[in-house]
Amino acid sequence: MRKVSLLFGVHMHQPVDNFREAVDEAIELCYKPFFETMINYPDFKFSVHCSGWLLDRIRKNSPDIFKNMKTLTDSGSIEWVSAGYYEPVLSSIPSNDRQAQIKKLNKYIKKHLGVSPKGLWLTERVWESSIVPDIAACGNEFVMVDDYHFLSSGFCANKMDGYYKTEESGVEIGLFPIAQSLRYALPFFSVERSIETILNCSQNKNSAAIIFDDAEKFGLWPKTHEWVYKKKWLEKFVEAVIGHEQIKTEHYSAYMRENRSIGLAYLNNTSYFEMGEWSLMPKQTMALERLKQSLGDKYFNDMAVAFVKGGTWKNFFIKYLESNYLHKRMLNLSLNQDNFDKDTLKSLYKLQTNDVFWHGVFGGLYLPNLRDNAYRYLLEIEKTRAKNHTTYEVLDIDKDGYDELKVLTQNLSVVLSTKHGAQMIEFGSFDTLFNWQNTLMRREEAYHEKILNPKKVDTREQNSEDEIETIHSDATVIDESLKDELIYDWHPKYSFIDHFSFEGFCLDNFKNLSFREVGDFANQTFTKAKNENTFIRNGGLYLDKSYPTRLTKEYAFDKNRVELDLEIQSEYTQKLFYAMEFNFHFAHPYKVTFNSKTIGDGFSEDDCDELLIADDYTERIIKITTNKKCDMYGYVLNTISQSESGFDRVAQGISFIFTTPYESNLSLKVAVEVSDV
Repeated sequence: MRKVSLLFGVHMHQPVDNFREAVDEAIELCYKPFFETMINYPDFKFSVHCSGWLLDRIRKNSPDIFKNMKTLTDSGSIEWVSAGYYEPVLSSIPSNDRQAQIKKLNKYIKKHLGVSPKGLWLTERVWESSIVPDIAACGNEFVMVDDYHFLSSGFCANKMDGYYKTEESGVEIGLFPIAQSLRYALPFFSVERSIETILNCSQNKNSAAIIFDDAEKFGLWPKTHEWVYKKKWLEKFVEAVIGHEQIKTEHYSAYMRENRSIGLAYLNNTSYFEMGEWSLMPKQTMALERLKQSLGDKYFNDMAVAFVKGGTWKNFFIKYLESNYLHKRMLNLSLNQDNFDKDTLKSLYKLQTNDVFWHGVFGGLYLPNLRDNAYRYLLEIEKTRAKNHTTYEVLDIDKDGYDELKVLTQNLSVVLSTKHGAQMIEFGSFDTLFNWQNTLMRREEAYHEKILNPKKVDTREQNSEDEIETIHSDATVIDESLKDELIYDWHPKYSFIDHFSFEGFCLDNFKNLSFREVGDFANQTFTKAKNENTFIRNGGLYLDKSYPTRLTKEYAFDKNRVELDLEIQSEYTQKLFYAMEFNFHFAHPYKVTFNSKTIGDGFSEDDCDELLIADDYTERIIKITTNKKCDMYGYVLNTISQSESGFDRVAQGISFIFTTPYESNLSLKVAVEVSDV
């Protein structure tokens, strides 16, 4: 009788320093009942990976769960699998940081659980062969990737029931292909259908059915807690596997010792299929989906998967300039880590956590709290580098071919961009460890098509009794009001942005982007003058004809203050309106007050030369002053993002302008100052 080895693994992860209530919910709905169930079945062998920071939190705050983990480890039930301690995508961080993070988790597992992991969980299954020597140097002998990695590299679907070997510069590791059929079946299918799916993985005498997937599917994903625990899916599944004469549970390392590899493999730089879709630009994503649907079953059966596929994970740095900027800030800090102490290195490694750099079904980059956390770690590092005087550094931080000016005062970290209109793209303080420039622009996403052209959902249609929905289902009821909120910005939402318009500015045309821009300064490059704080653009105003116009922006800095001296010289001397736009991020945007008024649906103020912004979260006042009376308009910058539960309105910041009639050779002085409440 042919038997199949079930290599069953779960991966536990929460974004580093995620909201306490979010972590507590994951513990109560998922991690706690999972191990309470598994402790009753010591003969069921399985593998576990847990992010280092989460494992440490469970050990300290949920000792009952950790005790079950330790008992199952000691009994030989659990095989522990390592990764980067703070769950970075390994290919996105430097080699020395890879090894440091992997070794940190290896040591933690050895110290607290008494075993040395041989396997490594590849975060988001992002594969690049360059990581192989670093993985092997840490003592780890194999990783898990998807069967999709192999199929998209030209391998046959009927040879995914074991492991392969690969090498980089002569250094080798093992590769286990995770079965997509099992990822989509467990725990969503009935126990009977799940067992059938496992048996279908058997192709040869020593076949393996390989599954290593999110533990959060077992209780935290929508509808799964009741299905997995209250209806006892997990308990019934484990009992069925243990009692099945054709299935034996086995650890990955044991299977690797007992069986030869299928052969040698070299894989494309890739992740799972959905990740490749998400990393594409919206129109590309929609085109790929249409092409995949047109192929139907031929997509896998005729090996079209090797030719029709999405992008690579690093495409997220192209798709989202905010992600790229944060990532490249991290890389720059990593290059200067020689003098970092233990705490500063910890901040660097936390900054490398993957969640904030991308976006798919879960919020990722769109979640302001994740970006707030990342900038907190960044500012913790910069704080150690700040002097008792202002320092300046000119460098191409984001690797786009244009210089930025980085300024560290005694309390501020400020970055100005030549590519983006000599605008302020970072505005963080060391005493609050908060970046008020942590904004996200409103941009088109492929999933917005589901809002604009929703599929009809038959509410009478029910899943069969032997399955539940996954988060990839299209059965989402659409809020029609979201359509009106799909507004896409044509420039990044930074600060000190220069606008010119003929008809003037008001709250509605500013919020809806319906004003007619006649200048070319809001999203164009400036040149940095020899004076390191001065930026110049020789552009134009475009009305009945082109009018040459020169903008000079000279900045000055103090401990808690940024000043701008703006000079506009133009051949155009007729009626026109000028506006300076700011976009500031706040943790609680609807609680922030602007000259003692909350934002609501938008606010306006006439003849204003001073704006006092009271931020309840940081307990700071941001005071903006101008040398001219201006009208002011502002609104909450909302994005519509995808989540596991549907679509969410997410406040990314507050956008506001100071506007004044244009005068020939206009001079405007603006100061932004931070002070205690």
